[in-house]
Amino acid sequence: MPFTPALTLDALVHTGVAVAVIVVVAVLLRFVINRVIGHVANGAGVPGLLSLLRRRRGVTDADRIQAFGSARRAQRARTVSSVIRNAASILIFGTAFMMVLGQFGVNLAPVLASAGVVGLAIGFGAQNLVKDFLSGIFMLLEDQYGVGDHVDLGDAVGTIERVGLRTTTVRDVTGMVWYVRNGTIERVGNGSQDHAVAVLDIPLALDTDVTRAATLAEEAADAAIDENGHRGDVLDKPQVLGVESLSASGMTLRLTARTKPGRQWAVQRAMTERVVAALRADEVMLAA
Repeated sequence: MPFTPALTLDALVHTGVAVAVIVVVAVLLRFVINRVIGHVANGAGVPGLLSLLRRRRGVTDADRIQAFGSARRAQRARTVSSVIRNAASILIFGTAFMMVLGQFGVNLAPVLASAGVVGLAIGFGAQNLVKDFLSGIFMLLEDQYGVGDHVDLGDAVGTIERVGLRTTTVRDVTGMVWYVRNGTIERVGNGSQDHAVAVLDIPLALDTDVTRAATLAEEAADAAIDENGHRGDVLDKPQVLGVESLSASGMTLRLTARTKPGRQWAVQRAMTERVVAALRADEVMLAA
C-alpha cells in the first residue's frame, strides 16, 4: 500500500507531539505548584504586618510570644511544603508516565490492576511502615513538635534532632540518641511551645516566716535574672506561688518564672544560686 508509510509517519508525528505536550504540561504544572507551595510557606510567618503593628504599639510579652509562634509556623510550613512538593511531583509525573504509555498503545487496565494488587500486598506486608508514615505526616501537619524542641515521647525524653516521616531522632541529657518510630508514639509532651516555666522549690524549716522568706526569694530571683543577663529570656517577673507541700520535717515554697522556650533551665539555675545565698545571708532556715 503506497500510503502506509505516510500514515505511519503521521501517526508517529502525532504521537510525538502528544508525548511532548504531556511532558511539557507536567513540567509546567509541577513548576507552578512548587511556586505556589513556596509562596504559601514563605508567607506563613507574616513578618511584615506583625512587625509594623509592634513598632506602632510597642513590644510586649505577648508580642514576643507571637513572634516566636510566627517563626515556628514558618519553620513548620517549610517542612510540610517539602513533603507536599515530593508528593505532588510523584503524582504529576506518575500520571504523565501513564498518559505517555497510553499514547503508545499500551493497555493500562492490566497495569493498573497489577499496581493495585501489588499495592494491596505491600500494604498488608508493611502495615507498621504505613502507620509510621501516616503518623509522621499528621505530626508535621499538627505541629506537635519540631527540631530543637524538648519533648517527652514516653520511651525517650530529650531534644529533637531530626523529624522524619518514619522516625524521630531524640538526644537525651546523657547524649544518648534515640530513634523512635512515629507509629509507636502514643503521647507527646512538648516543653518548647509558646513558653516555658522555670520552677524553683525551696525547702524551709517549719518555724520559718513564710512571708519574709517569700519576699526575699522573689527579690533574689529578680536580681539573679539581671545579674546573669537573662532579662530577655524572662516573660514575667518571678513570683512565689506559696507553700507547695508540708511534712513533719519542713515545708516547700514554690517560686516560678515564665520564660522563653528552652531557657527555663538556665534561668532556674541562676535563680537557685542567688535565692539560696540570699536566704542564708538573712539566716532563714533551710530544711535538710
